[in-house]
Amino acid sequence: MTKKADRDQIRRQNRSIILQTLRRNGPLARIDLGQITRLSPATVTAITSDLLDQGLIEGIESDEPKAPLSRGRPRSLLQLNPDAACVLGIRLSVNAIDIALANFAGETVQTSKVAFDSSKADEKNFPQVLIIAIRGFIADAGLVENKIREIGVAAQGVVELSSGCVVWSPAFSGRNIPIVEPLQAAFNARCLLSNDTNMITEALHWSDPGTYSGTFAVVMLDYGVGMGLYLDNKLFAGASGKAAEFGHANHVPGGALCRCGKRGCMEAYLSDYALVRAASHLPETTDPDDVDAGVAGLAALITRAQQGDTSALETFAKAGRVLGYGLARLLAIIDPSRIVLTGAAMRAFSFMEQGMQDGLEEALVADLRQNFVIDVMPWEEDFIRRGLIAQAMERLDLGYSGSQKQKRPAHTETDGRQTGEMRS
Repeated sequence: MTKKADRDQIRRQNRSIILQTLRRNGPLARIDLGQITRLSPATVTAITSDLLDQGLIEGIESDEPKAPLSRGRPRSLLQLNPDAACVLGIRLSVNAIDIALANFAGETVQTSKVAFDSSKADEKNFPQVLIIAIRGFIADAGLVENKIREIGVAAQGVVELSSGCVVWSPAFSGRNIPIVEPLQAAFNARCLLSNDTNMITEALHWSDPGTYSGTFAVVMLDYGVGMGLYLDNKLFAGASGKAAEFGHANHVPGGALCRCGKRGCMEAYLSDYALVRAASHLPETTDPDDVDAGVAGLAALITRAQQGDTSALETFAKAGRVLGYGLARLLAIIDPSRIVLTGAAMRAFSFMEQGMQDGLEEALVADLRQNFVIDVMPWEEDFIRRGLIAQAMERLDLGYSGSQKQKRPAHTETDGRQTGEMRS
């Protein structure tokens, strides 16, 4: 029985490799699939034959011009059948449900944003709000519900993978918001809930696995402060799915008030409300909800810094130092090859950079500050959507479909370690 299970697992993995290769590279001949995947011709032939029978891939003729002296029919290529299945990627944020539909080729074909009232959303009413929003989206797309095979949901805040709940988030007034169970009961689709920064990590790994593999971290400075971790080629979520809550690690005991209700969190010094609060010389005990921050508030603060405003410049420099201390702890604990900094606050990175370097130097011995890269990446909200779709496609490719209990994804890309430098 064990040997059969092992064979089935290997076949699933090989199937996934072939499907992902076609999704990344477009139409390919079987011989090219074998060269890229390093699978044997017999394995490629057997798996692609099954995929053709299942309607997941289709054969086409190459449109490359034939050589003048060549004979016979054009070369036969294989490509994904985009209509074989659909997935939904859903992002939950303050007052907004962002929904995206992707076909089996991984192409986003329709998007929509549905408003809801975060101040009234709790564990009793929000699941139905979400189901109604999804059903309306599916109807607008002209799809039947059973065409949706996977639903990936990303949320701000603390999510628990094991229960499929959002434990705490600024997007909700209540706590422990059930997501996975209500969606799997309402739709004939497998659902997986993730933290939004984890999905940025997935998107980077999917788009450039040669660079973003092995052990690396993503830190997002925005409305809040989030982190995603890739450890030994796997997205790391911890025992229950609540790992890497960088923003709610304590920086100063009894310090500035955080949105989570505690005092001294990293987020209370690095998020948009924290930066605006500090630059406005408001008390550190000021409730984050009373700070006029958000996209507009942060943009205005960045403009002030660009114009040479002393308070704004000092605020970003101090925040940079806090970030440096936080990154020093990360480097000392997991030794990542790369740290990606992103989020709306990265537009102010030039004002934070020296403070960050000073914080790193003060907090960590030189021997532990080598052999890693810091990437400063302009913020794109589409990162989260791309990560949700990539993760859903991987689950489909492995052959896990239908309404099943959510499992943590596994990843098997090659490691790539870089030398110490900074890129932006």
